[in-house]
Amino acid sequence: MSLELLDVTVRLGRGESRTTALRELTVGFAPSALTALVGPSGSGKSTLLAVAGALLRPDEGRVLLGGTDLARLSPAEQARVRRERIGYVFQSGNLLSGLTALEQLLAAASVTGRSPRSVRARATELLTEVGLGHRLRHRADQMSGGERQRIAIARALLLEPEVLLVDEPTAAVDRERAADLVELLMSTTHRHGCVTVVATHDPVVVEAADHVVDMALLRAGSDSAR
Repeated sequence: MSLELLDVTVRLGRGESRTTALRELTVGFAPSALTALVGPSGSGKSTLLAVAGALLRPDEGRVLLGGTDLARLSPAEQARVRRERIGYVFQSGNLLSGLTALEQLLAAASVTGRSPRSVRARATELLTEVGLGHRLRHRADQMSGGERQRIAIARALLLEPEVLLVDEPTAAVDRERAADLVELLMSTTHRHGCVTVVATHDPVVVEAADHVVDMALLRAGSDSAR
């Protein structure tokens, strides 16, 4: 299941503050591969993730997931795709502070119609894999930023998405844990055949990635093609 952005343009803001975040951008991401998305702050990495994940509709262009143009779907159809086919790991984690680590994953499964009982064993296994087996019953607001990020990764992997979009997964963890997280993302990507795109500044991620996409080069290519 490939993911392609074709001639995508995204404009942000209004009036005099309106800027072009992506201009006629074309890029493809392969299944069963982890692609590191690199580039300086402001180069459009987060915007690309938002467009690829049907969180932001482009002003122009197409976003093809297995041949389906996500940009042309209705809001309800986009919501269904996000819920059933795409996993997200945001830099902030986006967790529910009152829930325990295990409950975060069970709640995510419930949203997709799965029984919490049916995924409890897998949820426990994933949290253990990311180093939180001893923190299953601790609330998110009792954990560090790095621990919350690891919960978010486990939550995304639980649903076995076709596309996994990850924003700076190692920013709040130490080097040893960063290597463990990258290995988990890589093994999951290869095992389940998903398209994984990771926005990162971390050389640990870049060195491990199957492919590297430099936003600065993409933008330069788009500008030169005009």
